[in-house]
Amino acid sequence: MNGTTRSRPRAILRIHFHPAERTEELYGQLLAVVDGISSRVEPLPADWSAYVDLTGALTYWGRDAEGLIAVLRLRLLALHGVQCSAGAGPTRSIAAMAADITPPGAATVVRDDPYEIAVFLRTKPASALPGIGPKTAKTLARYGITSVGDIADTRLPTLQRILGTTAARLAQDRARGIDERPVVPGAAPRTMSASRRFDRDELDPDQHHRAVLGLVQDLGGRLRTSGEIAQALTLTVTYADRTQTTRTRTLAEPTAHTPALAGTARELLTGLGLQRARVRTLTLRAERLRSAEETVHQLTLDGRDDKLRRLETALDKAATRYGPGIAGTASTLPRAGEWITPVRPGAPVRRSRC
Repeated sequence: MNGTTRSRPRAILRIHFHPAERTEELYGQLLAVVDGISSRVEPLPADWSAYVDLTGALTYWGRDAEGLIAVLRLRLLALHGVQCSAGAGPTRSIAAMAADITPPGAATVVRDDPYEIAVFLRTKPASALPGIGPKTAKTLARYGITSVGDIADTRLPTLQRILGTTAARLAQDRARGIDERPVVPGAAPRTMSASRRFDRDELDPDQHHRAVLGLVQDLGGRLRTSGEIAQALTLTVTYADRTQTTRTRTLAEPTAHTPALAGTARELLTGLGLQRARVRTLTLRAERLRSAEETVHQLTLDGRDDKLRRLETALDKAATRYGPGIAGTASTLPRAGEWITPVRPGAPVRRSRC
């Protein structure tokens, strides 16, 4: 363990929320419940989780970590009907590892004790350590390093020859339970979303594509109206049995340009392989919004992109004057050429923003 002397043991929590249906409004409400336990909350909306520093809260509430997590789980269930899974430990990496092995409705707690930390870490596979992906784990395995304990025991110069100087030092520190990264409180990054709920469970891939195109049109227009750009898109598919699949992709450059949004949305949908899936709801979310004044547009040698942007501006003005649905914006833009069927005007789209 690190020789740093702490005045009191740290208790870091990684909590994952497991709602039946995900909305930005609900995520904010769940964070508010967590904030009622500890104000040191770092939101991670991409996977519906958060880090929470419970160190001071333990003293304030007069409970140990298990007791405080039990109170938090009960509040989330009573107020919002949402199960959670939680992992707690003296560091962010241990908390994350504990959460990863915990099923919904349960908690795994690793106390700030050298022996308990070693017992928890050493037998885990190398790939369970944050920062060690499948490719790195495969590389380590070629040298006989297959567990977190092996990483902790390998001489640092040897590990550095395999992973590089910085990555090796980080991996070995975390394998030995050393991770001084703090929980950084802050509001969840702003997002904007639109949803399409089908009248019946939809199996037709063409209808899935058409619905996502409508969501792209809606989000693009709203982003440009509010003077904002998105840095990533997240597509969430809710199936007939209420299970969900979520995928996120960072945009090549932050934008509100509909063809660029449509291209990324198409990649997300195609990557899910929903050929015969019974889809109930599709939700597209623009992530990490910021002011459009901060955009840096990559210039091209031909004028097609500029023409598309001028056309987009004209269609936005038409929509503002005559109302949404007057023109199928994305369907008129050839960069999204695989999606050329106009969206039915008036198709129900649910919007949300946080």
